[in-house]
Amino acid sequence: MEYEVRYPSPVGLLTLRAGEKGITVLVLPEDKQAETLLAPPATPCQREDAPPALARAARWLDDYFAGRAPDPSDLPLTPAGTPFQRTVWRALRDIPFGRTVTYGQLAELLGTSPRAVGGAVGRNPISIVVPCHRVIGSDGSLTGYAGGIEAKRFLLALEGVPAQRDGRL
Repeated sequence: MEYEVRYPSPVGLLTLRAGEKGITVLVLPEDKQAETLLAPPATPCQREDAPPALARAARWLDDYFAGRAPDPSDLPLTPAGTPFQRTVWRALRDIPFGRTVTYGQLAELLGTSPRAVGGAVGRNPISIVVPCHRVIGSDGSLTGYAGGIEAKRFLLALEGVPAQRDGRL
């Protein structure tokens, strides 16, 4: 059984889901894959009576939006995906708060192509905690964020990585 909690944030109302083993979904309101990730419906709950994994995730988000750098490994994460996708998502969790990498750098680290990395990054079901917003284009552009470029710009600025008006770092 999955449970769902809504979390009001500076980038909109986030939807968090968890099963018995951990967090399965964290989506932003503009996330292009939200409809797929949020089907079938989960049991709604309030933060006060949420299962432990969801309560921990809400506290983690409190710290994150306060500008602190909470560790993603503090949360039990159980995203559904292929072995390759999960490998990419683990690598994303290693990108430090306030830093960015390019798709090419991540691909080189994993011994694959930037296109393959981009595909896996774009299917990340646990935004923010698995920080796909820290991956940028080779020219410094803020490309490809399922939650929207403005949300990506905000999250990076929160971490001390301001983007220029033209969307480049």
